[in-house]
Amino acid sequence: MPIDPRKLGPTQMCRLLNSTPLGEVISERQLHRHRTRAGYRIGDGKHVDLYRYVGWMVTQRHAQPTEGAGLSGYDAMKEQARVRNALLSQSGRDIGELPAVVDPERKAQAAASFRFFCETYFPQTFHLAWSPDHLKVIAKIEQAVIHGGLFALAMPRGSGKTTLAECACLWAILFGYREFVALIGASEAHAEEMLDSIKMELEGNELLLEDFPEAVFPIQALEGIANRCAGQLHEGERTHIVWTAKEIVLPTIKNSAASGAIIKVAGITGRIRGMKYKRADGKPARPSLVVLDDPQTDESARSPSQCAERERILAGAVLGLAGPGRKISGIMPCTVIRPDDMADRMLSRDHHPQWQGDRTKMVYAFPTNEKLWQEYAEIRSESLRNERGLEDATDFYDAHRSEMDAGAQVAWPERYNPDERSAIQHAMNLKLQNEAAFWAEYQNEPVAERGIGVELLTADQICNKINRLARGTVPSDATHLTAFIDVHQNLLFWMVCAWEEGFTGSIIDYGAYPDPQRPYFTLRDATRTLSTMAPGSGLEGAIYGGLTALTEQLFSRAWTRENSTPLFIERCLIDANWGQSTEVIYRFCRHCAHPTIVAPSHGRYVGASSKPFSEYERRSGEQVGWNWRIPAANPDRPVRHVIFDTNFWKSFVQARLMVAMGDQSCLSLFGDDPSKHRLLSDHLTGEYKVQTIGRGRTVDEWKARPEQPDNHWLDCLVGATVAASMLGVSLLGEKPAGRRTFSIPVSFSQMQRDRWKSSGRDGPLMR
Repeated sequence: MPIDPRKLGPTQMCRLLNSTPLGEVISERQLHRHRTRAGYRIGDGKHVDLYRYVGWMVTQRHAQPTEGAGLSGYDAMKEQARVRNALLSQSGRDIGELPAVVDPERKAQAAASFRFFCETYFPQTFHLAWSPDHLKVIAKIEQAVIHGGLFALAMPRGSGKTTLAECACLWAILFGYREFVALIGASEAHAEEMLDSIKMELEGNELLLEDFPEAVFPIQALEGIANRCAGQLHEGERTHIVWTAKEIVLPTIKNSAASGAIIKVAGITGRIRGMKYKRADGKPARPSLVVLDDPQTDESARSPSQCAERERILAGAVLGLAGPGRKISGIMPCTVIRPDDMADRMLSRDHHPQWQGDRTKMVYAFPTNEKLWQEYAEIRSESLRNERGLEDATDFYDAHRSEMDAGAQVAWPERYNPDERSAIQHAMNLKLQNEAAFWAEYQNEPVAERGIGVELLTADQICNKINRLARGTVPSDATHLTAFIDVHQNLLFWMVCAWEEGFTGSIIDYGAYPDPQRPYFTLRDATRTLSTMAPGSGLEGAIYGGLTALTEQLFSRAWTRENSTPLFIERCLIDANWGQSTEVIYRFCRHCAHPTIVAPSHGRYVGASSKPFSEYERRSGEQVGWNWRIPAANPDRPVRHVIFDTNFWKSFVQARLMVAMGDQSCLSLFGDDPSKHRLLSDHLTGEYKVQTIGRGRTVDEWKARPEQPDNHWLDCLVGATVAASMLGVSLLGEKPAGRRTFSIPVSFSQMQRDRWKSSGRDGPLMR
């Protein structure tokens, strides 16, 4: 069939020109660029006129000077090769003409409805019918994305809250509702996983490609090779696309609603402040929408101080991402892990009303026929033990379904597994599997931790043991004050305790020197340190100077009782276990201004296989007490020190904290606000005990929790308790251990110390 050279299609034109002995001289992509530049001068919108095309090419050739003009020979050949390669490179980097939108009506409907967007473009993900709770969450996401606002949403595990959050990010940027979305997770790795899921949709979702070619086609043109981003062109202009593990920037395309939109990730405890991006047009962009998906971990939920730290970051760094004078919108899908954790507090409209917290549950009303469900539980357990799965239990449920479902109301009737008959059965199976996890993960109403028997003390229990006395006030019945200083390279942790006979105690003050001036801190992140307080000093000089200042502060103070009578600290032990500080602590105790009050101390780990203190043979000159002893003076170290069994005294302190308020030998905390002691309670629960049997006895061996970096105030409380025992404080019925009860020759120096003691100025001497 003859062809008309004045009416050739693009493909016909390329075939005709490439059929000469010269071989391939033009590609369809190059022809497309020529047609775009020449417009209707070389043909209409569908065909090309060969004669007019050749004339236009000749005009272009003579209108522009040839690069490398004036070159000849080999240099001219090299220049021609360079120009040809540059043109080939440019043609390879240009993505060509964008496909047309397949269904504009569908796209317009999705722009107005986030629900329609999810159902239409992610049919495999959202294949079940929506529950009323889902529709409520979807409405809040629409509100946050389009109009603004902060919304905290608690949903059961497996309800699709993370997927909804990812789709919300896509909806916000594809339709141009938000130009910069910050995606924040409990950790940066968690946020990167969400970004990977979003990237997978942009790379492989054909429905998105059909209706959002301006955003998705350039991404798919990369073919998974991120190195192509820098050189990608559209109509000869760079797209400025970015495709990394921590951020994506959609291509800059003219007339695209998503042009240059940004999604950037971060962990909530990572680098959030100052998150911004310089756009291709030179304008800086800051986040206008933040999506926080489950911003806490199981570990952080157990730590009051970590919860408080994340709350502080959320209120400060996160909500300030939009910059001065601008408000940021936020969506925070979360799950309550334990009472009063971060999610629990953020969902509370009393604590954080701006977040408009809303909780959803798996079950809103449980079945009323408990007897049949108890029988079901027994059949289920027996069936699982016999490796029959849920078959027998499901048969029983089928036979009594109407009676067993009576009174139940579930949030999502379509949610159940293939081997189950209903969402009610599914929920009850989860409850039978692990009731504590069910209430936390699926009901967002976690039960308070009970611990292992009565041995595990929770941080909440400690926070609530307050005695309503002002900080630094000594209870009226207290007769002794003791203190302990825990020495570290950067900080000195300290605590002062008041004691009554019978070991009823009160923590009246505690802190760190120098004062970090923050309510929540760790030893690792302290910025005000001993070295900053003593510039120019070495390690030993900084510690010595810190001890001097701290002891002067503590010992010169008259601690006032409720009845206004003063009381002074009688005994202060200083931890000398750290090898780098041992010598300087002994030197300080010998030469300080209060040598009769301070003494070095060494905690010893006495396990089940170790020799207990009670089996040590007392030597001449030693003072022996209740799981502590003071060895005879060493000529090399004239200062006497104290050694005590840390395992025993940690168990003793925990037992005192377990005693109810008002009972004999109870240990309490000052103040009337439990939240003020959240960091202290973190330290006091920084270790757990394991009962170990050895040498015919059972011993509590205490070990540090890996998730809790600091336990220094626990060491302080233990040391202050040992100091009280040295002063003669004991449980009712126990013989006082601190006073001398044995007859030994009394030296003149001892008589002097006894005189000081009788004057009421200090406690028993150890020199």
